[in-house]
Amino acid sequence: MGAVFFALCPVPLTWPQPSRPSAQKTAVSKQQASAPGVESFSPTLLEQLNTIKTAALSDPYTYRQLAYLTENIGPRPSGSANAKMAVKYIAEQMRELGLDVHLEPVEVPHWVRGTENGELVGYSTSPQAEPRKIVLTALGGSTSTGARGITADLLVVNDFDQLKQFGREKVSGKIVFFNKAFDKQKSAAGFAFNAYREVVEYRESGPKAAASLGAIAVLVRSIGSADYRLPHTGDSEPAGIPAAAVCDEDAELMAHLAQQAPVRLHLTLTPERLLDEDSFNVVGDLKGSDHPEQVVLVSAHLDSWDLGTGAIDDAAGIAMVLEVPHVLQQLHLHPKRTIRVIAWMDEENNDSGSNQYRRDYNSEFPHHIAAIESDAGAAHPLGFAMNMSQTGVDSLKPLGTILGSMGTTVFEQTTRAPGTTDIAPLAERGIPVIGILQDQRHYYDYHHSAADTLDKVVPSELNENAAAMAVIAFALTEIPNPPLH
Repeated sequence: MGAVFFALCPVPLTWPQPSRPSAQKTAVSKQQASAPGVESFSPTLLEQLNTIKTAALSDPYTYRQLAYLTENIGPRPSGSANAKMAVKYIAEQMRELGLDVHLEPVEVPHWVRGTENGELVGYSTSPQAEPRKIVLTALGGSTSTGARGITADLLVVNDFDQLKQFGREKVSGKIVFFNKAFDKQKSAAGFAFNAYREVVEYRESGPKAAASLGAIAVLVRSIGSADYRLPHTGDSEPAGIPAAAVCDEDAELMAHLAQQAPVRLHLTLTPERLLDEDSFNVVGDLKGSDHPEQVVLVSAHLDSWDLGTGAIDDAAGIAMVLEVPHVLQQLHLHPKRTIRVIAWMDEENNDSGSNQYRRDYNSEFPHHIAAIESDAGAAHPLGFAMNMSQTGVDSLKPLGTILGSMGTTVFEQTTRAPGTTDIAPLAERGIPVIGILQDQRHYYDYHHSAADTLDKVVPSELNENAAAMAVIAFALTEIPNPPLH
């Protein structure tokens, strides 16, 4: 479409250069200087942050990186050939930006999907009813049914308590179906992350819980806020049995039919867990001029699920973090502290990349000023969710005067910021954690599904996110003694 063509074509850029404040800019700086806690932000820094925001909002670089990752490389499951291509590509891009690049080894799982089919073969009080196809997709912890599949009665359960009440006598030999629905109204009202957290345990732990009572396979209702007969995958704890997610419409169908008569399902899933593969976190440092040992971490994860092309989860985040050093390079701005850009590997399965980083860098954590991550899509950024002291949150609120023109003004203290899976555990080591707080009303429409593709990203909103990340990252490298802890 037109917007994609424009973004992918070479565009001549005129980059705003840092200069002495004009009379108009000085007036803006004086207004900003009256905000609470702004004493850490000098007029020069405020002007630099305004310049970064303006440049990032008009930079086609961010969308070009997203387009290449999703369309030229494609889905990037850990251990796959595409994941290896992505590691090499991102390392090259970081080197072009002048970063000190390290490929840091990580051992990752390699799981491949195989065949996936479901069919109702007995489901009605009418014996003449024909078999009916069920739309489903295997979960990451699933084992294989074998090529011929399995056939068994379906046991519908609404939650873990009901599963326990049924007990082994009723669960053994059945295909257990967890019919726990995603709260779409809560999601539409702006609480999508809350809705996700309320049901994701059925995908993650449901197969293991059912297997412990003798179930031979598990289905879970897809975790997503849109219908369209679209199943959403995701990882689950290894349970030694086949496990799949069923689209919303067919979940409703099976639940209704099971109220009328016994339901019998033929299920074929042939995923394979191959040998673990050697992979890498891609780490690039933009060394600080005054305090190179002090680190401001900006990050996203490079791997993705295989159904779509991993655009909102999380190539968009990778594009944002690349824009941080890119815009600073274009503006000839040199941070006082080091900006460390990380493309994490294997967030979707075992968090192998972030776990390895915590082991390797444990001794350096006292010098980590803050960690930033974007892994919640690319929709309009409302502000920041921060796991840090209230004093720290308040100290960064003056950034709202910089980002207010694009509506990025929320500074929320939280213990679990959306989209910070890789960095959230760093808070336990005393490192302040920051997530981009994006409009998530439609994020779970596409999350972990075949619809997670480039067209779901609005280029202007992607640039807003990149601008927000670049502004807060640069600010954290410049303000003296940030009181974040």
